[in-house]
Amino acid sequence: MSRVLNGIVAICPDLGIGKNGDLPWHPIRLRNEFAHFRKMTETSPAAGKQNVVIMGRKTWFSIPERNRPLNGRINIVLSREFQAPPAGAHYLAADFSSALRLVETELAEKADQVWVIGGSSLYKEMMERSGTKRLFVTRILKQFDCDTFLPEIRADKYRLLPAFPGVPCELQEENGIQYRYEVYESIQQ
Repeated sequence: MSRVLNGIVAICPDLGIGKNGDLPWHPIRLRNEFAHFRKMTETSPAAGKQNVVIMGRKTWFSIPERNRPLNGRINIVLSREFQAPPAGAHYLAADFSSALRLVETELAEKADQVWVIGGSSLYKEMMERSGTKRLFVTRILKQFDCDTFLPEIRADKYRLLPAFPGVPCELQEENGIQYRYEVYESIQQ
């Protein structure tokens, strides 16, 4: 597959990404960080195409119902249990490989960028897959209690880019929580 795979995630210092099916800092809202997520996953430079967001079933149901599907994006939910997409989702795939085949076949004319948005097992599968991958990480600089984690971003597999178009480099702060954006790109083996 020649298409770049993008993953986007916010992590605590211990690589925690969730707690009880929600973000670790819930109920604190990071509106600017969410706007960054939306801008990155929604903005397609290809006229007439939409980006694809691929997520696991638990991630889908962690999104408030009023915000499902994620607007302006083709939403693919992964589940081996469901026979049809959950209400509001555009497509259902049994696994990550099936979702990527769907993007390259049925959605080839409509789809631009592919974004993996969670959960942890899907991030792991994406990170270990061959081909070019980018990880758009919001590094939260405060530890919260977590029960779900991102796999380690290994220095022998990924390099931190000094800058990336559209991604602010300066330290961010909202509601007393500091964070910074980082972009990693896979190292071709």
